Amino acid sequence: MAAKIDLTETILRDAHQSLLATRMRTEDMLPIAARLDEIGYWSLETWGGATFDAALRYLKESPWDRLRRLRAAMPKTRFQMLVRGQNIVGYHNYPDDIVVAFVERAAAEGIDVFRIFDAMNDVRNMKTAIEAALKAGKLVEGAICYTISPVHSVDYFLRVGDQLADLGVQVICLKDMAGMLAPYAAYELISKIKARISLPLHLHSHCTAGLAPMSYMMAIEAGADILDTAISPLSQGTSQPATEAVVAALMGTPHDTGLDLDKLNEIAEYFYGVRKKYREFESPVNNQIKTDILTSQIPGGMLSNLVAQLRHQKAEDKLEAVLSEMPHVRKDLGYPPLVTPTSQIVGSQAALNVMTGKRYSIVATETRNYVRGFYGHPPGPISEEIKAKILGKKEPISCRPADLLEPGLDAARKEAGSLVTSDEDVLTYALFPDIAKDYFLARDSRQANRPAV
Repeated sequence: MAAKIDLTETILRDAHQSLLATRMRTEDMLPIAARLDEIGYWSLETWGGATFDAALRYLKESPWDRLRRLRAAMPKTRFQMLVRGQNIVGYHNYPDDIVVAFVERAAAEGIDVFRIFDAMNDVRNMKTAIEAALKAGKLVEGAICYTISPVHSVDYFLRVGDQLADLGVQVICLKDMAGMLAPYAAYELISKIKARISLPLHLHSHCTAGLAPMSYMMAIEAGADILDTAISPLSQGTSQPATEAVVAALMGTPHDTGLDLDKLNEIAEYFYGVRKKYREFESPVNNQIKTDILTSQIPGGMLSNLVAQLRHQKAEDKLEAVLSEMPHVRKDLGYPPLVTPTSQIVGSQAALNVMTGKRYSIVATETRNYVRGFYGHPPGPISEEIKAKILGKKEPISCRPADLLEPGLDAARKEAGSLVTSDEDVLTYALFPDIAKDYFLARDSRQANRPAV
């Protein structure tokens, strides 16, 4: 059983991704940075996930500049980021040279801990990123995506953990992206992982179904070492358990975090003000306990974004129907864990099925690519009926998907031409060419119109 419990603070990444559709600006992070740096967290999650895309697409901010400015403002605390394996921070597989260059650059700009996962728990899709981060001398968390299905047993998760340990990761992360991990299931699974793999265990969860605070306590009893939490103004709902509540619950016990509640309360006051600025991005499910998530299994970070997308299409009234359709699509596709990008694949196809009124009458390109095997091995068999409908006579691939990709970095540099002015611009373009182009043009326009000093 672990003694002192360490905490990773998610306020600058997953908390606002989950509750505010990833819209928090750098200008609202910097004023409180020095105080966050004084707390003594095991790490601060500051980057990765959807923040890279959202900064470019919606905020017209440079994610690289955000990382540098936060690093300069918080020199003491480990910075952590979320990497989607071969998808990096995007929604499809990228060539190995782009993966390696991205990890190297992120490490050079200040990332200390790389949490690396694959939506299918296909470790082949994690290997390149893991090796690149280890070569850069950084801490690597190999993440096991937790989900519930007929094919996801305790033994299944243990096998994934073994494969990650064999690749040399220094921490095992149990990633409960939809908040489905129940307390006694947490105790059983974490006890068995800790008995089998002699590495620290980091638990990530969401409060969507109301289970996470209870599961955290059972996880501690089972031997978990590190927990993800969020400062209270952006906690609960589809976010993580509140940092202050976990600190208070463990105070005076062998698991005492050693963190100062008064300092945390000062930070909370600041973020209560910040949250008000982003009211338009609030989801109606933010303050609800949604036990139906145990059926739909939609992750916290996607739920607020799905609501925003349906609202944009004036179809917010279809939310419940889409959520009801998702488990059927997921079963058809072999029970993938629902986390980016598979959550978007299943969610988008469910939305198409609902909006058209006829299942699979329109098949998204991403769904077709999934069935072809371009995202890796599905955990369970894909419905033969759906496979035949989508693929026809085409056969799915069996190799590692990235083995089919040619190196892409030089091609991106050549294609971007004068739009790019740095190596990080090339990486940004390689990941999101259309979004990057819009961002570069907006950036250049701002610079051209800036008054001379």
